[in-house]
Amino acid sequence: MNNFNVSEELKDIAEKVQAGERLSFEDGVRLFKSNDLLTIGYLADLVRRRKNGDRAFFVVNRHINHTNICINRCPLCAFGKDPGDRGAYTMTLDEIESRAKECQGQGVSEIHIVGGLNEALDLEYYLEMIRRTRRALPGVLIQAFTAVEVDYLARSNGISLKRTLELLKEAGLDSLPGGGAEIFAPRVRERICPRKISGERWLEVHETAHNLGIRTNATMLYGHIETVEERVEHLIRLRELQDRTGGFLAFIPLAFHPKNTGLESLELTGTTGYEDLKVLAVSRLILDNFDHIKAFWIMIGPKLAQVALSFGVDDLDGTVVEEKIAHDAGAETEQHMPREKLIKMIRAAGRIPVERDTLYNVLWEGLQ
Repeated sequence: MNNFNVSEELKDIAEKVQAGERLSFEDGVRLFKSNDLLTIGYLADLVRRRKNGDRAFFVVNRHINHTNICINRCPLCAFGKDPGDRGAYTMTLDEIESRAKECQGQGVSEIHIVGGLNEALDLEYYLEMIRRTRRALPGVLIQAFTAVEVDYLARSNGISLKRTLELLKEAGLDSLPGGGAEIFAPRVRERICPRKISGERWLEVHETAHNLGIRTNATMLYGHIETVEERVEHLIRLRELQDRTGGFLAFIPLAFHPKNTGLESLELTGTTGYEDLKVLAVSRLILDNFDHIKAFWIMIGPKLAQVALSFGVDDLDGTVVEEKIAHDAGAETEQHMPREKLIKMIRAAGRIPVERDTLYNVLWEGLQ
């Protein structure tokens, strides 16, 4: 392993990684239970370099959260409201279009739209939202609606997942974000999101999207009540779907923020930087068929996201501009990261900044 001193504890796993062999469930559990973060990070960085060299990606994007009214009211969420609650809101189509128009001439290449399950909004609202955004920003890619939202639209309108996604695609949808995956284990979902779709249904939505040529992202919410084994199972199920379809663009681990959620009574303290780096690195090692691992700086902070570029991460997400979901749960980061700052962060970490669009088409590359 060159000059790196790999511990005996992880030597067999290191040999597998060096040989390009797939890691097993048992390997994943051992990695999560190991305290040898530097070896895990070194191995993850080896995989990162093989896949992406020294390039680190970012996107100039804007988030729009169109409504926080949601019938699910998951314990894990501080964002959702009931109709009539203080702070409950639903943006009109004109307001959404106005937000999109604010991006004109700003170099934005992605609009990211997610929100609650609002019974007052019909399918036409969603289709018209996409159409108006597309008209306002004809060259911009639209990544919108989690698998939970897509499932809700299908069920509430009595149509299939396939037809729902076809209609959204015809309206101008380009990609699905990865939200709503949380942890696939039924035990966990029963406690943290009992009304949300099952892990199996989440995977079905994404497989259906992939089969229609719609690329998607994948996520995992960690740092609450899940076990190490449940994390690894989650990652392997994503890997299995990627084996079948190749439709996932990137994987984004999401650090749980307990403040203002229904899980606050469990006295969860939030994740540590050590845990965040380990999850990112182990994810890079298990998800051998994913091209990109993203550190979402909104969730873990920009400084740790920068360090993560040496722990298997090759993407820092983007400029964001406005983000409500993590901040309602206590995220203390800014909501906007200027393009120039992202470039500076990446260069300071010894990486080559690459501006991409949603589908990882290169828009600009700042060679060292």
